[in-house]
Amino acid sequence: MAKGVSGLKSFEKVKDELNKVGKGFCLAKWNQVSILLQTGQTHSCHHPMPHYIPLEEIKDNPSALHNTKFKKLQRKTMLKGGRPKECDYCWNVEDSNEESFSDRVLKSGESWALPHFDKIKELKGNEDIFPPYVEISFSNQCNMSCAYCDVKSSSNWQHEIGKLGPYPTSGYYNNTDHLENLPIPHREENPYVEAFWKWWPDLFPNLHTFRITGGEPLLHKDTFKVLDYIIENPKVNPKIELGINSNLSVPNDRWEEFIDKVKYITDNDLVWNFVLFTSIEAEGKQAEYIRDGLDSKLLWSRIDEFLTKCEKPEVTIMAAFNALSISSYHKVIQKVYRLKKIYGSTKRYRDYSIILDTSYIRHPEFLDFRILDTDWLERIGELSRFMEDLGMQKYEHVDGYYEVGFFDFEQEKIRRMTDMFTNNKDWLTKQRKDFVLFIDEYDKRRGKNFIETFPEMEDFYWTCRGNNE
Repeated sequence: MAKGVSGLKSFEKVKDELNKVGKGFCLAKWNQVSILLQTGQTHSCHHPMPHYIPLEEIKDNPSALHNTKFKKLQRKTMLKGGRPKECDYCWNVEDSNEESFSDRVLKSGESWALPHFDKIKELKGNEDIFPPYVEISFSNQCNMSCAYCDVKSSSNWQHEIGKLGPYPTSGYYNNTDHLENLPIPHREENPYVEAFWKWWPDLFPNLHTFRITGGEPLLHKDTFKVLDYIIENPKVNPKIELGINSNLSVPNDRWEEFIDKVKYITDNDLVWNFVLFTSIEAEGKQAEYIRDGLDSKLLWSRIDEFLTKCEKPEVTIMAAFNALSISSYHKVIQKVYRLKKIYGSTKRYRDYSIILDTSYIRHPEFLDFRILDTDWLERIGELSRFMEDLGMQKYEHVDGYYEVGFFDFEQEKIRRMTDMFTNNKDWLTKQRKDFVLFIDEYDKRRGKNFIETFPEMEDFYWTCRGNNE
């Protein structure tokens, strides 16, 4: 099979090959891992809920940060044709429209996954694997507390819940009673971080992609330790693809140190590719309402600065599309398109400067876009058509004629949401009640005003509030 594929026609072939093994078979269960070192949790990609890593499993085998006994059971299920319950993000997409492309297919077609297909399909499921794609969170230290975030990923959320308790929704949003372990403060010793650095010398040479998430990674010393390791060991793995998340609202000294190191690494080809990941899914004050602590103007200006000073890397915007995104998401699309036109260049590692990666919010459910009424949901179709109109086209650029626009997979991330509307009245009633309970408490705790920020959603708010009376 190929090293990796692009284009939906090619992904159709990947889907067929996966389904020959089983309709739940996904290479990410072996080849990708997201690890939350602050809580000692792991999951095969960012979609399944993370599970705890028993300390006894990593005592003599630090690779158990990925190869837990629990995860091996899920691998065995996939090899036998089953669909693990924890992977319902993809089953929701596939069951809504069998012609849709879930992330099971999109991830398995990636260059870090597809070359391993023939080997993995012959495994038993209980093997220890060196994952080619590793995503690490060193700490939950963060200067923001986004509406849909949680204690394990934000120290601000941890402080708020510790002081004021969970939100008064039906499920007591961000209740920590169910957590086996609260996040380990970044200033304290962490056995999971220690296990990672023991694993690192063996892991690093085998990596295809390494990505650092948070918390806010540019506040973490371990992030800069990784950058320094690459600078100090330039010949160990120059084929690695490196990615780092940031909300781009960190202090100037951290931002300047980061951009200087990335420029050095990329100018000297110490990596095969570098991606700066950031997130926004609405415009201006609405984005700042959703992502409490965000400076949206600073975010866009720093994207400009990064793409100007660092001529080879690209930016990926991970939009957490939710019920509050729809009214202004077209402005996010417009801004990304503008950046594609300005910074597209043959000098970059990839044939693009910026990608808009739209993923829908599942948790908390009361922020799921599907809670909205029909008039609002129809706008998703409009967004899909708008993005399609801005698809790939020739554009006169300083390098000559350069193809600019949204790729088909960027468009598909929005289009597929039009397949996912629901008529489950019990679910809608429950989530709309929780929506108002959350919004009222969120405004109270954060000093915000939902109706002033989203005046176009006032009728929907009062409709939801009527369900609580």
